[in-house]
Amino acid sequence: MASIWQYANPRKFMETTDKVLPALTFVAAAVVIVGLVWGFFFTPDDYKQGATVKIMFIHVPAALMAINAWIMMLVASLIWLVRRHHVSALAARAAAPIGMTMTLIALFTGAIWGQPMWGTYWAWDPRLTSFLVLFLFYIGYIALWEAIENPDAAADLTTVLCMVGSVFAVLSRYAVYFWNQGLHQGASISMDKEEHVADVYSNPLYVCMIGFVLLFIVLVLARTRTEIRSRRIKSLHARERMA
Repeated sequence: MASIWQYANPRKFMETTDKVLPALTFVAAAVVIVGLVWGFFFTPDDYKQGATVKIMFIHVPAALMAINAWIMMLVASLIWLVRRHHVSALAARAAAPIGMTMTLIALFTGAIWGQPMWGTYWAWDPRLTSFLVLFLFYIGYIALWEAIENPDAAADLTTVLCMVGSVFAVLSRYAVYFWNQGLHQGASISMDKEEHVADVYSNPLYVCMIGFVLLFIVLVLARTRTEIRSRRIKSLHARERMA
């Protein structure tokens, strides 16, 4: 555990990510491209949904990361609250715009997918509604960071908001199990063979999901590096004003 916490040191974090980030970026881009090309160009149309089913190769990975990005923010925020490691707080802050974007992509692609299936772009379905609320929590989280000048106070308050918003992150994932009614179908990837999509779709979907996870990691690392630099610049400006 001692070796893990050393990366909470901003200098160590910057040195390590400087070496890792280029290769990880290449791998993430390659996996995303392979997954999307495989899914959109080398899978057949569904007998019922037609070509519309291929939206899943963007929608499902984006929805997955929208939820897990918030969970990652919660974990990083709790680490800040307990151990007061600034890198963890900055990582949580860095992940928020990425998670918000993933949520927006999931909502948008879900609307495109839902219209021919449900006859409407939107319905106040339990999962859709909780996802929309999660999107609003992302906006509130980002706004709260921007509204408070003291970074430590902002990190503390956003941690509280993150804990509250986690309820809707969980609901976004499991709403279809909590409420039987609703238009949204069950999970595309499931242990239940009746719900699990066919292998011709699930295999490229797995690749897309892995690619989106890697892409999320790359973007969080890159944005965390930016947040560290920004914190250093503000610190230098503060010292200059005091001098």
